[in-house]
Amino acid sequence: MKLNTPVHKNETLDGTVMDLTYQGMGVVKVDNFPIFIPNALPSEEITYGVTKVSKNYAFGRVVDWKKKSADRVEVKNKQYTQTGIAPLQHLAYPAQLKFKQQQIAELLQKSHLDIEVLPTLGMDNPSQYRNKAQVPVRMVRGQLQTGFYKRGSHELVPIEDFYIQDPKIDAAIIVVRDLLRKFHIEPYDEQTNKGVIKTVMVRRGFYSHEMMVVLVTKTKKLPMVQELMDGITTQLPEVKSIVQNVNSAKTNVLLGEKNFTIFGKPTIDDQLMGINFTISPNSFYQVNPQQTEKLYQRAIEQAELTGTETVIDAYCGIGTISLAVAQHAAEVYGVEIVEDAVQDAKHNAKRNKINNAHFVVGKAEDQMAKWQEDGMKPDVIMVDPPRKGLAPELIEAATKMEPKKVVYVSCNPATLVRDIQLFATQGYTVKQPIQPVDQFPQTTHIESITVLSR
Repeated sequence: MKLNTPVHKNETLDGTVMDLTYQGMGVVKVDNFPIFIPNALPSEEITYGVTKVSKNYAFGRVVDWKKKSADRVEVKNKQYTQTGIAPLQHLAYPAQLKFKQQQIAELLQKSHLDIEVLPTLGMDNPSQYRNKAQVPVRMVRGQLQTGFYKRGSHELVPIEDFYIQDPKIDAAIIVVRDLLRKFHIEPYDEQTNKGVIKTVMVRRGFYSHEMMVVLVTKTKKLPMVQELMDGITTQLPEVKSIVQNVNSAKTNVLLGEKNFTIFGKPTIDDQLMGINFTISPNSFYQVNPQQTEKLYQRAIEQAELTGTETVIDAYCGIGTISLAVAQHAAEVYGVEIVEDAVQDAKHNAKRNKINNAHFVVGKAEDQMAKWQEDGMKPDVIMVDPPRKGLAPELIEAATKMEPKKVVYVSCNPATLVRDIQLFATQGYTVKQPIQPVDQFPQTTHIESITVLSR
C-alpha cells in the first residue's frame, strides 16, 4: 500500500530544524509532516535523506549542514548516537542543561500550570560517571565482542570506550572480554538460543573503588572458571567479588534468579551521603552517585525537616533516600515491592546503626492505606516512582494521610505533570520552583524535585 505522505523513502531534501524531541532528535517539517533526524539541532539548515516513512511521521539522516547551531559540539564517536548511549553528545553541555529545564517548563505550560522551573543542576565532568555497566557478549564476524546494541535492533556494535562510564569499568570489560576470547568461551547466540556467556556486568564503588564482576551465563556450567577467575583477579586488583548469574530463559530480562559467588564476597560496599551500602548483583543502586548526592541533599532541604517529623518513603529500594532522611527526622517508614531490596534496606540500616528507619515489603498504595488505618500521621511523604509515575490509588492514599508536604522525585516530566494535576484535585499544590537535576548527562533523561503542599 503506497502511503500518501509529503515525503518518500530515499528522497533527499533541504530543511530547517525547528525543535528537539524528548529522544534528542531534530525535527524538520514538510507540510506539517514531521521528520525526526538524529544529530540535528534547532536552527540548523540541513540537507537530509529520508530513511523510513510511516503514516504520521518519518525518520531521516543528515547528509550535509548548510548552517550549524552555535550549541553544536564535535561528536566524540558516532557509535554513541547509533546505540543511544549518548544521544545528546553533539549538544554543548550548558545547552543540554537548558534543554532539560525547558522540557519540564514546556510540559507545564501545555497543561496551563504556572510553575517556575529552576536551572538544571549539572556536573563538573559530564562524562565517565556511570558506576555500573551491563554489556552483551556476542559473536561479530567470527570474533567474540562486547558492546552495545544499535538503537531499535539486536545488532551488536563493538565498543571499548563507553564515554559515560567510569573508565575503570570500561578497562575491566576489556580484560574480561580478552579472557573469554583466550579460553574460547562461547558467546550466546540469540537466533539459536545456544552458547554460554550472555552478558558481563561490572559495578564499581565511587568512594570504595571496590569492583564486582557478574558473568551472566545461559548454562549452569561455566568452562575454565578457575582460569577466568585467576585472570580477572590478577589483572584487576580492585575486584572483590566475582559472581556467576545463571539466566537460561530466552528473555530480555538481564539477570536470572540464581547467583553463585565464584570469588571473594557476594556483595561490594560503597557510600552515599556518608552512609555505607551493601550492593549485590540485583541491587537497584543509583548509577550516578555524585549527582544522586546532590539530588537527595536538595530533596531533604526542600522537605524542610527539623528532626521531629515522621516521614514515609514510598519507593524505598535498598533504603538510599530513607537512610539519608533518617538523620534529619524522628521516624522514617519505607515501603518497596521488591523483597530483596527490603532485605538490603534493613541490612543497610543495621550496618549504619540507624534505628529510626523501618522497612516493609508491599505495594506502596496498599501499605499506605494500612498505615492510615493504623492511625499513622506522616508530616512528609517522599516518592521516587519509576517512569510510569504514580498510580492514582497512591495519590489518593497519600493525600488521605494529610501530610504537610509531598516531595516528588521524578525521572519523567510527562508523568510528573500529570500527577501534579491529580494532586491538585486533592488540595495539594506546588508553591516553590521545580528543581531539575542532571543524573544522566549526554542522554535525554531528566530528574527533578517537586514539593507539593497542602
